This record gives sequence, C-alpha cells and structure tokens, in this order.
Amino acid sequence: MASTVLGQGGSSGFPAVPKFESVSIEPGNKTEFAGLECKVLSVPGHTPGSVAYYFKKEKSVFVGDTLFLESIGRTDFPLSSHEQLVTSIRSELFSLPDDTIVYPGHGLETSIGYEKVHNAFLL
Repeated sequence: MASTVLGQGGSSGFPAVPKFESVSIEPGNKTEFAGLECKVLSVPGHTPGSVAYYFKKEKSVFVGDTLFLESIGRTDFPLSSHEQLVTSIRSELFSLPDDTIVYPGHGLETSIGYEKVHNAFLL
C-alpha cells in the first residue's frame, strides 16, 4: 500500500485542510475503517479507477457516483464508459446480497435488490 501525505491550502474563505496521510488500498483487498471490516470493489466506468466500499456485516456499500436510486453515474466525462459502468454494476454490485443498502455519493439511499428490479438503466 502506497502512503501519501495530502493537504490543501484554504480558498474562497474556507480554512486550510491540515496535512493527513492517505493510504491506497487495491480493489479486492480488505481493510478496516473505524473498526469495521471493509472490502474494496473495483467499479470503473464513471471514471477510471472508481471503487466502492463494501461493509458485509453492516450490509452496506458506499458507491460514490457509480449507482443511484433508479439511476447510474454520468459517463460523459473523458475516459468514462457507459458499457464499463453497467458491467461494473452488474458484476460487482449486483453480486452483493439484495438487502445490501447502497449509499451513493449524493441523493437518496437504495438497495441492491431494489435496483435490480427498478433501475431502467440496468434492466
């Protein structure tokens, strides 16, 4: 795992962010956040290298802009791919139990089972 020190000066009246250490975790590996076991899932498509964080015991997955309630992430960015995004969702996220709660980067939460039935982008 690579370690990088990050931090950024303040702008637009916001205070500067103090330096902190970032550790890269490769997809497929497990790690721990706040005492909770987490598996990193590779879900490229919205952007290259996109990942999701799956917490099996908590029955939850944090997906960023990969999957939304009845929608999917944008793919109109350079290097984005609609086909790759749909494949990522079907192969990685839809392999999770149906009762897994999906927390997107913004918007309302959903579940894997609900999206399998109601997401028109994935039917």
